[in-house]
Amino acid sequence: MDFRLKVFQSVARNQSFSRAAKEMLISQPAVTKHIQELESQYKVRLFERTIGTHIRITPEGELLLSHADRIVEAFRQLDYEMNLLTARFTGELRIGASSTISQYVLPPVLAAFLKKFPELKLTVLSGNTAQIEKALLDKKIDLGIIEGQSRNPNLRYSLYMKDVLVAITSVKSILAQHDEVTLDELRHLPLVLREHGSGTLEVFDEELKKHHLKLSDMSVLMQLGSTESIKLFLENSDSIGIVSIRSVNKDIFNGRFKVIEIKDFDIFRTFQFIELQGKSGGVIEDFIRFVRRQSL
Repeated sequence: MDFRLKVFQSVARNQSFSRAAKEMLISQPAVTKHIQELESQYKVRLFERTIGTHIRITPEGELLLSHADRIVEAFRQLDYEMNLLTARFTGELRIGASSTISQYVLPPVLAAFLKKFPELKLTVLSGNTAQIEKALLDKKIDLGIIEGQSRNPNLRYSLYMKDVLVAITSVKSILAQHDEVTLDELRHLPLVLREHGSGTLEVFDEELKKHHLKLSDMSVLMQLGSTESIKLFLENSDSIGIVSIRSVNKDIFNGRFKVIEIKDFDIFRTFQFIELQGKSGGVIEDFIRFVRRQSL
């Protein structure tokens, strides 16, 4: 019954039997069978087909979904607490992390966590800040770790660590002759930035506003969906990228990129844990404590 409810949740979230099958790693006929068994048990229709293969959840399905969310969470918490009685740290934790964090901050922390608690099932979803917040609100993940300054009233935010954004260019670029530029000079230099929805872009935009500037005032050459894409682009162009210092520490040490200081323009930000309001405790709380200790 626990698994059947998870299949139902997946169909409801994805509004698709085929996408639910991929997410649950089972066949589409198996998904259909689980939904049909639930409909037979309660003698109601849970989904209606609309145009083509699209489906829509029924009012009866909405009612079941509200209970399924609580039941599946209760099962997860029960599994966690029962295993604590035998000093076993087990269960499931679904984490979502914005791309800078998932690429450059979390991997060694997750490796240490799984080494200590090998029986825990841990999955990580990567995306930009907006995507991670939506995944948490849609209950596709249990915990998010984001960058930026977002504030959704349905989410609870708490500090993870501090970070700083820097301007970099390839050491092969003609712009590498600069050690420092003014903000006005930066306005006229080709910039490569992250995409809309990215926490990195959001923080850069907010800092510009403090200096009475907008993104449209800058010479934005390109916007890309990941820091690695920006770095590869910079290596093949005469341009400047705005990225987390954590993403280029090794590259600077190895002589691949150079930091260009921006006079009187410091871009500080924080990485934050995000949870649904009213949800806490259990494996989520223990994971947050572990990650914070690892980052000291």
